[in-house]
Amino acid sequence: MRMLVLGAGALGGYFGGRALERGLDVTFLVRPGRAAALARDGLRVRSSFGDIDRPVATTATAGPGFDVVLLSCKAYDLDSAISAIRPAVEAGACVLPILNGIAHIATLNAAFGAGRIWGGLAKCAATLEPDGTVRHLNDWHWLTFGQQDGAMDGRAAELAKALGSAPGLVAQAVPDIQRRMWEKLVHLGTVAAGTVLMRASVGEISRAGGTPFLLSLLEGNAAIAAAHGHVMDEAFLATYRALFSDAGSAYTASMLRDLEAGGRTEADHILGFLCDAARAANISGDLLQLAHLHAKAYDQRREAGRLP
Repeated sequence: MRMLVLGAGALGGYFGGRALERGLDVTFLVRPGRAAALARDGLRVRSSFGDIDRPVATTATAGPGFDVVLLSCKAYDLDSAISAIRPAVEAGACVLPILNGIAHIATLNAAFGAGRIWGGLAKCAATLEPDGTVRHLNDWHWLTFGQQDGAMDGRAAELAKALGSAPGLVAQAVPDIQRRMWEKLVHLGTVAAGTVLMRASVGEISRAGGTPFLLSLLEGNAAIAAAHGHVMDEAFLATYRALFSDAGSAYTASMLRDLEAGGRTEADHILGFLCDAARAANISGDLLQLAHLHAKAYDQRREAGRLP
């Protein structure tokens, strides 16, 4: 299969590199600066599952001939991403978005039609270092996706088969991708709200006595999901109760890492979406609203040029 990867940042670089290892024909759609760095240094990934150091194909413009576009941009770049990938999608490619949250699906559907857009989620913590190296931060390496109509006989299933399941990348096509995306939103909304509000990792919050605070966020987000038709099962909740009770955990949300780096955040796309969903279901979302306000106040300081 031919895959076009928008960008070669943390997730695009990681999953695009693993797709190359599995024999897919991968091209990275990147800006001139990143293209020059990749031409000079190749794609560099550092991971406990094995490093990647290899030359890659890049392009400055999308075109026909691709089976799937891997979309891993930030939510605030979605409009420009749609413009960039449009030629490939209109020529027949499907889109596998692995953005955080859910709100982007409606935007992509409006741009290209639901038949071209899959649901998708990545469970992988990675970051792009200043020298262009993609660093895999933990042992998460899952890519889950599926057609919105739940069909299991199309191109999504073909991609899952091509990528397979091996160290470094476990790919799975599923018939219930919308429920899976809500599961990730419950998890992500908890770690984002908790670590952004406290400016600390899960372990640091727990050691400070904040485990009940994190668990309250988790249960509240699960209640929001249930009110919208996606009940979290007990095994899921047990897994994340344990995660958010781990006093030794260094886990933080990418939103906190963006904030601490002085960058833009996806506060509206994740926390704002959950706040709206809570209000629509007449559920109290006080902690979420506080976290969203905290992030938006940071945005105001950043835009005014008053960050430390």
